[in-house]
Amino acid sequence: MEKRHKIELLLGLLCSFLFLLLFLLLALSYFFRKRLRCRGRTKKEPLEAGGDSGGGGAEEEHSEAEELVRFAGGESLTVHDILDAPGEVVGKSSYGTLYRASLERSGSVVLLRFLRPACVGGTEEVLPAVRALGAVRNPNLVPLRAMYVGPRGEKLFVHPFFAAGSLKQFLRAGVAEAHRWDIIYKLSLGIARGLDHLHTGLEKPMVHGNLKTNNILLDADYQPRLSDFGLHLILNPAAAQEMLEVSAAQGYKAPELVKMKDASSESDMYSLGVVVLEMLTQKDPINTNFLQSKDFHVPTSLRNLVLEHKVSDVFNSELLIQSIDQSSTNEQGLLMLFRLAIACCSPSPASRPDTKHVISQIEDIIRR
Repeated sequence: MEKRHKIELLLGLLCSFLFLLLFLLLALSYFFRKRLRCRGRTKKEPLEAGGDSGGGGAEEEHSEAEELVRFAGGESLTVHDILDAPGEVVGKSSYGTLYRASLERSGSVVLLRFLRPACVGGTEEVLPAVRALGAVRNPNLVPLRAMYVGPRGEKLFVHPFFAAGSLKQFLRAGVAEAHRWDIIYKLSLGIARGLDHLHTGLEKPMVHGNLKTNNILLDADYQPRLSDFGLHLILNPAAAQEMLEVSAAQGYKAPELVKMKDASSESDMYSLGVVVLEMLTQKDPINTNFLQSKDFHVPTSLRNLVLEHKVSDVFNSELLIQSIDQSSTNEQGLLMLFRLAIACCSPSPASRPDTKHVISQIEDIIRR
């Protein structure tokens, strides 16, 4: 009797264990199926429904009519072209994400800029500024070809993709071309011409607002194309201010600029000066090791060197050696370009040259 009781007890325990094991297996199976579904949906969301919100679901959702606004060069684009394009993330910021995307129907590669709904106004609010940006065309500016507006207010901007990358990447890649004085002049002139078109070539002048080497793209012939111009016009004040703070941390912000809404042609000229100095010195604008200076801000450090008559210590050594080897005229041209960049970085906005003067000076240097 006692033996039978023990067998029943063992069978009961075994059944309980098997039941518990079966329950755990079912629970794990449900969990993994749910996780896989979530993963599949997340991969599609950034290009389809604005899933890359960056706010963990805290953003207030609102419904808008789906719309595709086309500009020159984007007349043949369709909503399906944009949403079905396989995308690869090439850049991120607090207000959006950049994708390198392949349009399957045409086989072309484009740059898609996704802006988070929480960082941009409604479509009707930003449409005038977007139309103004879409009308800008110049060989030294990255054109806007289309804007897609999704049902949740998400916005995708379509630009051409430049495989050569940014000026920042070019300067840091260690390639010989980055030390050639003729390419430095060509880049400087192209950047100044792009900025000049924004300041003087439009019916309503436009401020770039975020000029830096990371926002200057290059084509295969080292022709610079300014990107991100006027982006602050479609961001809300908080996102635009955050963009300015990032620019300040990187050393491109003019000292008088406190709020993004106060960006001006003079503050653009300051950023231009910093970009040219970055090309000449191959140093980051904020550099803790630059000539062991206590002042981490390169324009200020360089201005001190001018006062101390140590200009030859400024240039990237390979660039200076090459210019001296080729001719004394090239060396003099480098010094003139350096002084022009320093003038653009003047602490006083009124003392900075305008784009016309900078272009004229660079053209004179090239003709020497």
